[in-house]
Amino acid sequence: MLDIKFIRENLELCKEAAKNKNRDVDWDGLLGLDDKRRELIGASEKLREERNKLGDNRERGTTLKQELKTVEEELRDVEEKFNLLMLTVPNVPDKSVPVAGDTSGNVEVKKWGKLPKFDFEPKDHIELAKSLDLIDFERGAKVGGARAYFLKNEAAQMELALMWYTLHKLVGKGYTPIIAPSIVREFTLLGNGQFPWGREEVYRIEKDDVYLAGTAEVPVTAYFADEVLQESDLPKKFVAFSPCFRREAGSYGKDTRGVYRLHQFNKIEQVIISTNDMSNSLTLHEELLANAEEILQDLELPYRVLLMCTGDMGEPQVKKYDIETWMPGRKAYGETMSNSVMGDFQARRLKIRYKTKDGKTMFAHTLNNTAIASPRILIAILENNQQKDGSVVIPKVLQQYIGKKVIKR
Repeated sequence: MLDIKFIRENLELCKEAAKNKNRDVDWDGLLGLDDKRRELIGASEKLREERNKLGDNRERGTTLKQELKTVEEELRDVEEKFNLLMLTVPNVPDKSVPVAGDTSGNVEVKKWGKLPKFDFEPKDHIELAKSLDLIDFERGAKVGGARAYFLKNEAAQMELALMWYTLHKLVGKGYTPIIAPSIVREFTLLGNGQFPWGREEVYRIEKDDVYLAGTAEVPVTAYFADEVLQESDLPKKFVAFSPCFRREAGSYGKDTRGVYRLHQFNKIEQVIISTNDMSNSLTLHEELLANAEEILQDLELPYRVLLMCTGDMGEPQVKKYDIETWMPGRKAYGETMSNSVMGDFQARRLKIRYKTKDGKTMFAHTLNNTAIASPRILIAILENNQQKDGSVVIPKVLQQYIGKKVIKR
């Protein structure tokens, strides 16, 4: 959420940001409600002041009480409508972000690794998974419906190995390990900026009025909601594991084969709560990117880094990188990591504040980044490491956990 003062002082900038992020905002309605809200706050304060100065005039006291009740009821109604409209205002992108309406505007900023060259016709991950008995798609669909799956044998071991390897690596870099809940309350999704825009993507458990989170970013960013931290304790760096759930509304027929786009998967997420200093936050943003890159380099997987344009970066982000890993079966790179800096947008919604050294109270900055997500990363591992005889070489850094070097049948 942006500060209404910032919006009023930078209205054209905010309008341009919403336009560039392909979002409609009722600016006249928002500003009109803010005017009315200010008017009612002033009227309420004036009536309270008069009441405090009132002597024994009971008749005027009774009238004042009713007038104040009427004003405060109207104020509550106006503030509710105002707050709903404030939730529809997206964040303002950094000046370094390319302006474009869709994915065509994303800019490749880096590539790493050599693409594999095969002297045979390579298989995609679906063929490899079936021939090596690694993923059971048919029984997964029978039990869990479309896009459900069973990971088996070395694939099951590899997923857990990836999670542990990544967690261990980031703990070694000073990140606090945490296993986060996947069942969350609505305020966490409003707070992280997925609501109101992404409600269709989220599973709701209606009976209990809770939701299934699609990333550990949701619960971990909300960890300090309604709290005031100390500047000396920042930044707070977390490496969080959680099962993730996404409805993938509107994606039917798109990337639905195999395990690229699923309703349930496991993920390690990096989350940082830091000071209200954009220069420092952009430095931390690069740190998160470097961590994710290092993991892919450890796995010896070729990848590229994209700087996302305004139309493909999401509503809460100030700046966002995606990492795409080479997937031979697609004959293209596929997204495996997403890395975002949010400024104080999420912290304002979640009321995450901190006391500065000189006693001021500030809203924090928040950042997040996918460290590893499986089974999507298994696509790249299986396809890039396949051999002519149909076997798959396990990445060296994972071999100790699986107890072998090659998957074969």
